[in-house]
Amino acid sequence: MIYNIFDQAPEDNLFPVCRALNVGVIARVPLDEGSLGGKLTATTTFPVNDWRSGYFGPENLSRTVGRVEILKRILPASMTMPELALRFILSNPDVSTTIVGMRRPQHVRVNLATSDAGPLDASLLEALKPQRWDRTPQRWSD
Repeated sequence: MIYNIFDQAPEDNLFPVCRALNVGVIARVPLDEGSLGGKLTATTTFPVNDWRSGYFGPENLSRTVGRVEILKRILPASMTMPELALRFILSNPDVSTTIVGMRRPQHVRVNLATSDAGPLDASLLEALKPQRWDRTPQRWSD
């Protein structure tokens, strides 16, 4: 299911059921379609044939970038945004694994090292809880 810093809804009802039934959880979209990579700006555009051109269009891009900017203020100096996003997910004991896109060998190496870094500090996890963003599906999010 989708689970990341912004989409924490599975913690409410789904994770407790999975825990009770001893069902593994695979978290997908850990970087929120790329926004938690920390590289989007208010002027980011994508080619028309790239699905992100609709998803990160005017209705969503500025709100998303604003939320990422808040996260950057919470981000420890020694950590990248993708590391924060992945370690947030892997800090939850209900999550068995996560699926993250990797386009280059360097991405694989960095993601493996991130996984080996272990869970985030409890105080950082607490600081991330209010960053939950319960979005209502919109035409652009299809």
